Amino acid sequence: MSTAIKKNNALDMTQGSILKSMLLFAFPILIGNLFQQGYNLADTAVVGNFLGDDAIAAVGAAGPVYSLVLSFANGITNGFSVIVARYFGAHDSRKMAKAISLSYLLTFIISIILTVLALSFLDPLLRFLKTPTEIFNDTKAYLTIIIGCCIVTMFYNMFAGLFRAIGNSRMPLYFLIAATIINIVLDIVFVRFFNLGVPGVAYATAISQISSVILCIIYISKKFRLLRFEKQHFSLDFRMINDLFFTGFSMGLMLAVVSVGSVALQNAVNSFGRETITAHAAARKFDELFMLPLSTVSMVSSTFASQNYGAKKMDRVKKGITTGILIAMGWSVFAFIFAYNFSEPIVRLLTGSENDFIISTAVRYITINTLFFAVLSILLILRSSLQGIGRKIVPIFASVIELIAKFAMTIYIAPRLGYIGVCFLEPAIWTVCALVVLIDFIVFIRKCMRKFDSEDNHAESDVQPAEQL
Repeated sequence: MSTAIKKNNALDMTQGSILKSMLLFAFPILIGNLFQQGYNLADTAVVGNFLGDDAIAAVGAAGPVYSLVLSFANGITNGFSVIVARYFGAHDSRKMAKAISLSYLLTFIISIILTVLALSFLDPLLRFLKTPTEIFNDTKAYLTIIIGCCIVTMFYNMFAGLFRAIGNSRMPLYFLIAATIINIVLDIVFVRFFNLGVPGVAYATAISQISSVILCIIYISKKFRLLRFEKQHFSLDFRMINDLFFTGFSMGLMLAVVSVGSVALQNAVNSFGRETITAHAAARKFDELFMLPLSTVSMVSSTFASQNYGAKKMDRVKKGITTGILIAMGWSVFAFIFAYNFSEPIVRLLTGSENDFIISTAVRYITINTLFFAVLSILLILRSSLQGIGRKIVPIFASVIELIAKFAMTIYIAPRLGYIGVCFLEPAIWTVCALVVLIDFIVFIRKCMRKFDSEDNHAESDVQPAEQL
């Protein structure tokens, strides 16, 4: 496998400097995540400057529903990449090739089922969320187009996940840069020149995502043999299918539960009216941008943990996660300082609005959230790393706690405290969930280290007689 690793620019993170490996792997992912946000920021900027506040509110109201569907879908494909990374770390090329082939099949089947279900329940979900009448049609049109392309989005994320599983984080970046440029150009063309309104933004996003998948397929088929769908490696290995499916399902469920909580949160926000929806949408765009380094480090930590877990190097898993948390903490401090000083002009730029209520409401949300980014970094890194080493239940449990708290906020807190309750709720939830996953992480790591040490000792005792002979 070593020749294939070098040939395909893969990165084996089971050896060498931990910090260097993580930074080399993280940088292309971070740049890629920034370009991914370029989709959303371009949509918001084009909509805000050419179509106005109602259109921003429509796209903002679509956000939680879109995230719910795609978080589940992308969580599933991330789960597949965790299994592939584990076999890569163990240097088991035969099982890795089989896992890759089965990932293609499962991604196709699940994406079709998910698209049909999501479109079937779209109307009642938007009504449940109390989507205002004046933006209902635009919100529905936007979501119908985006969700209709769920299969494309899932396949891109599957390809990107497989590249990252073997330590190659650069190729997904190149494909994403091309797609983002296409998206921004089409946003302007469809909205400004073709007058397609909010649906035009969705069409631009869909076409750009299709282009990224086409680029992935061309590159893999011509130059990246390690990730090809090979007929000789394909077999209905039900034990591996079970492992892929349940690892993917657990990660998808974890992210979906978080997104369901965000849908509940959007329900509360929608009840405060159009101006608050607009402010919340702009604030979330800012927060999502500044959360990117945190989600990047958590993604790196997951792959790092999975490769080293496959190689049975638990001490290295522990050090890698600690390194990731320290990096994320540093970014959290910078994010708060930046938000405190510059969030207002950025919100004005994003929305194109001069409404003082919208601006001040968005700035308040941003300032409170970034203050707790340090806590969020612990939660994100530990939750994804636990999934990477096969710990499925506790990360989901922490996400369920988040879900229950957000529903409680929607029913009891928001009507009494107003939007300020929304601002403080998420940081409070992050704190509780971070404690839950931290305790489980400490217990699980100690147990695994004892187990692998015991296995190593047995192996050494087994070879001693042979050495003596």
